[in-house]
Amino acid sequence: MVAEMGMSMRAGSSSYLEMHPERKIALFQNPYIIGITFAAGLGGLLFGYDTGVVSGALLYIKEDFEVVKNSSFLQEVIVGMALIGAIFGAAIGGVINDHLGRKSATIIADICFGAGSVVMATAPNPYVIIAGRFLVGLGVGAASVTAPVYIAEVSPSEIRGGLVSANTLMITAGQFVSYVVNFGLTRVPGTWRWMLGVASLPAVLQFVLMAFLPESPRWLYMKNRKEEAVGVLSKIYSSPRLEDEIAILEELLEQERKSEVKVKYSDIFKKKEIRCAFICGGGLQAFQQFSAISIIMYYSPIIIQMAGFRSNQSALFLSLIVSGMNAAATILGIYLIDIAGRKVLALASLSGMTISLVVLSTSCYLMGHGNATQTLGWIAILGLVLYILFYAPGMGPVPWTVNSEIYPQEYRGLCGGMSATVNWICSVIMSTSFLSVVDAIGLGESFMILLGVSVIAVVFVIFCMPETKGLTFEEVANIWNERVHGKDKNVQKTQL
Repeated sequence: MVAEMGMSMRAGSSSYLEMHPERKIALFQNPYIIGITFAAGLGGLLFGYDTGVVSGALLYIKEDFEVVKNSSFLQEVIVGMALIGAIFGAAIGGVINDHLGRKSATIIADICFGAGSVVMATAPNPYVIIAGRFLVGLGVGAASVTAPVYIAEVSPSEIRGGLVSANTLMITAGQFVSYVVNFGLTRVPGTWRWMLGVASLPAVLQFVLMAFLPESPRWLYMKNRKEEAVGVLSKIYSSPRLEDEIAILEELLEQERKSEVKVKYSDIFKKKEIRCAFICGGGLQAFQQFSAISIIMYYSPIIIQMAGFRSNQSALFLSLIVSGMNAAATILGIYLIDIAGRKVLALASLSGMTISLVVLSTSCYLMGHGNATQTLGWIAILGLVLYILFYAPGMGPVPWTVNSEIYPQEYRGLCGGMSATVNWICSVIMSTSFLSVVDAIGLGESFMILLGVSVIAVVFVIFCMPETKGLTFEEVANIWNERVHGKDKNVQKTQL
């Protein structure tokens, strides 16, 4: 009982903040935290831009290269190669995060972004574009692991969800910017080269900003660089909460010394608590992709053309509206994630996505079977918009936020990297098979399959995902201990 009380009164816990409400930090109270979140979130902006820009660029790459126009497979490879790169980037990025730190991982990602953008913009043939997409993908994968963890580790627990979700807002903003750029460059010579090359600019900006930003205080402290860690923490917290937060880190460091934990990939599957957490985190990432978002974001102009809006300009303009809805609805998610909670938000989001896929699949099915009317085309567009409006506040930020919270400190980079790898593998599967599946069974039938996956995702969230709203990292660890060992056993094997 005493141990439980001690756990519940840790700095940042709900009990601690109820007893000391004056120590709470509001979302926009500390400019230092907001500055770090913005700079780290530029990785999210690049992530969003580089994954979104190809949907418009592909329309013009097909015009310049006949071989691309005549091959659905080559189109899928151009889209999917960035995602293949992201698989390797996420896996390597997790290791870099743990060994070299969040700051170094971000800088390496920026180099990949910049180099890949230049290679694509100057590509003489589609195969060089594919190579550039792989380089950019390495940066996307590393950024997808690093930014959420970096932001989570500098964020007070009471606003952690909102700040990590701000990274998701940057991703959707990057996608929106990519559609704005795509639409704005439709009449510019060398259209697709400019579209793909613009990404080098924010990469350079983040590279410069990172020179002035600190390393994660949790990472510094666990590497025994205490003075640097305290210097960063003192800019986030004021006394006496500062001392309480330092006490937690000191306790964690002492526990690590006693346990002499040597992190291995096999631990994720051997240790029950870690395995349980990874099933939740990896499952959320898989269902985020398998419930259709990658298809809708990468192929929305092509889907819109299939719905009857044939011109490139019309397809890009309508895609711009869909992407703008995505960015706007993500703002709502930032507000709700620390109020409604992660689980409620995910369930509401998936339920709405399921209804939207019913509308989208039905309209596309009818158009594909001799009823290609303009009314059905607009209903299909409505289905796309509804899908994004339900996806963006919930299943957009929730998987990334939850994955930044649920793993022990010593496994956070490794597990975060592996769960992000799951996300990118699933994204590759979806993006490289969609056009082929549509050719084989039809657009409406393809969306019906995704509708079934969304229903399964609802069941997964109900039974496998815990609520982590407002919990400290230590309290989240206790959830997995209780699931594995039972509530009556005060087992503290996994400390964060």
